[in-house]
Amino acid sequence: MVRFLTSRRGASSSGCLLSLLIFVAALYYGVNIGEVYFRYYRLLDEMQTETRIASGLDDGTIRRRIQAAIDEIGLPQETGSNLVIRRTASPREIVIETRYGESVSLPFFNHTFSLHPRAVQPL
Repeated sequence: MVRFLTSRRGASSSGCLLSLLIFVAALYYGVNIGEVYFRYYRLLDEMQTETRIASGLDDGTIRRRIQAAIDEIGLPQETGSNLVIRRTASPREIVIETRYGESVSLPFFNHTFSLHPRAVQPL
């Protein structure tokens, strides 16, 4: 039995390679940008936890706990210096907020994300 060799076009393998390249690039960018939001939500969670137990704590203790979380998460120092803890009488509530920016430098993409986490809880 004689088999004839047929030439294969490379279109399907190069199309697969291009799809794989796009997937890896999207994954790379997504992970690096996702880290910014992951740190933001970790800080927001800590702030919400502190507002829930704020009736039994003074503002200095809350500030120290949040500053420790900021250091542990690895956020910029400006995050702690911009921290505001405010208790209001009417309505009785506590507000904890801060403002900071995080820069992401990737190939073809440089951006500074301005973030403003805020937690409010009735006392």
